[in-house]
Amino acid sequence: MPRTRLTRRRVRRSLFALLAATALLLGAGPAPAGAAAAAPNPTAPNEGGSKQLRAALEAAAKGHIEAKNRLDNSKRRQAALTGQLKQLEVRLVELTAQVGEVAGQSYRLGRLTPVSMLLASSDPDAFLQRAAELDVMAQRDSKRLHDLNEAKAQAAEAKVAIDTEVREQQKQLAVLAKKKRDAEVALAKVSSGSGSGFSGGSSSAKPAPRNPDGSWPSESCSVNDPTPADGCITPRTLHMLQQAQAAGYKRYASCHRSGGDGEHPKGRACDFSAAAGGFEDVSATGGDKSYGDSLASWAKNNASRLGIMYVIWYRQIWMPNTGWRAYSGGGSPAADHTNHVHISMY
Repeated sequence: MPRTRLTRRRVRRSLFALLAATALLLGAGPAPAGAAAAAPNPTAPNEGGSKQLRAALEAAAKGHIEAKNRLDNSKRRQAALTGQLKQLEVRLVELTAQVGEVAGQSYRLGRLTPVSMLLASSDPDAFLQRAAELDVMAQRDSKRLHDLNEAKAQAAEAKVAIDTEVREQQKQLAVLAKKKRDAEVALAKVSSGSGSGFSGGSSSAKPAPRNPDGSWPSESCSVNDPTPADGCITPRTLHMLQQAQAAGYKRYASCHRSGGDGEHPKGRACDFSAAAGGFEDVSATGGDKSYGDSLASWAKNNASRLGIMYVIWYRQIWMPNTGWRAYSGGGSPAADHTNHVHISMY
């Protein structure tokens, strides 16, 4: 990220903090409206749950996403191979019929040998014509037999490849089942059972870039965090943030957080305030709760398009392998995520 831009932002934040402290020391009244709007929002909430829990959730979610991608790729390959096999089977029927015609003719008329064809020639010109015809027939019959054998070999290879893909799918389904169990074991410490989920958020986000095989490219904390949190985030996190804003979720958000563990220091998570004015140490109600409900539902609905690993909101957590589950992070609005929506990225 441009160092000068980050430096300017840090300087601005330091100046605002100094002005606020000076105002307090001098007994000044509230800051002007313009200064309040420019000043940073309240500090981002500390996430609930232990480091071990977050690591377990990340491992389970990442494992699910990777296995699901391999499963989908295998299904696509199987579908292509099945189509290829059908074409080969049609070709085999045609070639078998052609070779059968040659065999039937030989049976009815007797084996037509080169010697018998040449002896039937009445003059030198006819001899040369018969020789040319013999060569054409030999090439034609040889090609038919070659094509038939080649089609049979290709069909056999396609069947073996399809069997291989079926075994790969069975393998990935087993991985998905294991990752689901891993997620449930991890969540058992903070979850009392299934959740009800939330409504709203039906708009579709623009998909984030993927690798040619459909997997998510590895990304580092390499682009500037546009939120007041300051720092860096991954390109995929920035894309998610921009898509959320494009969908109408424009209230205060904070992404990067230096120090600690989890995805925030890696630039792979954002907290979206439910309240319009920023993070508040109270549980959202009314319109703020509806805003959070809609945003959480939108994130869940677009998880596969954006590379979202899990979503936490209002004592519930969503993961791709478990769906919505009850969640308790410690009792406070920040820890239970009742004042902000947390979105972690792959």
